[in-house]
Amino acid sequence: MNKQDVRVGVIGVGRMGQRHCRVFANLRRAEFVGVYDARPEAAQAIATQHEVRSFNDLDALLDEVDAVSIAAPTPLHFELALRCIRAGVHVLIEKPITQTVAEAETLVAEAQRQRAADGSPLVVMLGHIERFNTAYIELKNVLEGMTPLAVNFRRLSAIGSSNTDVDVVLDLMIHDLNLALDLVGAPASFDASGLAALTQTLDHVTAQLHYPGGPLVGLTASRVTENKVRAIEVTAREAYLECNLLDKSILVHRHTIGEYLNHNHRGVKYRQESIVERIQVPIFESLFLELQHFLDSIIDGQLPKTSAVDGLETLRLTEAIRSRAMDYLARSHAPAAV
Repeated sequence: MNKQDVRVGVIGVGRMGQRHCRVFANLRRAEFVGVYDARPEAAQAIATQHEVRSFNDLDALLDEVDAVSIAAPTPLHFELALRCIRAGVHVLIEKPITQTVAEAETLVAEAQRQRAADGSPLVVMLGHIERFNTAYIELKNVLEGMTPLAVNFRRLSAIGSSNTDVDVVLDLMIHDLNLALDLVGAPASFDASGLAALTQTLDHVTAQLHYPGGPLVGLTASRVTENKVRAIEVTAREAYLECNLLDKSILVHRHTIGEYLNHNHRGVKYRQESIVERIQVPIFESLFLELQHFLDSIIDGQLPKTSAVDGLETLRLTEAIRSRAMDYLARSHAPAAV
């Protein structure tokens, strides 16, 4: 093993965990050691597929690796991450960081106290994968030097493709709240409303984040729509930008001119001309870039851009938005006063 290789393992081999395994098995600077799952037969099947070890005991895995990714269900994040941190193992946790803000605060404090087994700073990173979407990365580059006036995030899905174990804020909106915090910063205040259409909890939520002096920031998350949308629209003084996170495209609209033309006997017609720039966006898998950043942060001793503190702040805002939307839902279903 090259001295700069990082020995890695994966905890949880569900759908997302299997994607981590695939990437780690082909990632530069990674030595994929093995997997752990509460279901030994599932772990063994994935381990056989990638020709790595299946561990029946988590501590045994932690003794053999430098770093792990946790792709287990959210209620297990706190206990699993705490064990990894106390073992001096670098950890990437799929979003959200934990189930509650109190758990996340404990985890962040513990991560700041602990060091890695070799004495280096311990890397605890969150899997906010959209931060590694190349369309979002290029959008930030294009926005440099511009003055955003309004930013609108839309994340829409059909119920069949959504995780109905949690509400739509924790399932979908949390991604865009993390992007909003990165792009604009923490809001001074916020509003949110929601409705339950297909389940007993929030299925469609809108939120507004308020910043002194702007910009206006709106978010919509829904699992009631039959069209999958992952979009960011920015109105700036200099241009209007459309970013599609699914097909990784960015359009920049500039200098739109509209005019009415009199065609004599054919009447008056309206014509609009505009300059539209199509930004070249590199096509890379977001998870590949995310896991490579995780390994690079470990090797270089750098704080990852989606750190544990970043995950904590995202969860705080997410929980506040959920609470406000749930209050709205409760009021809208309350019986009218007699």
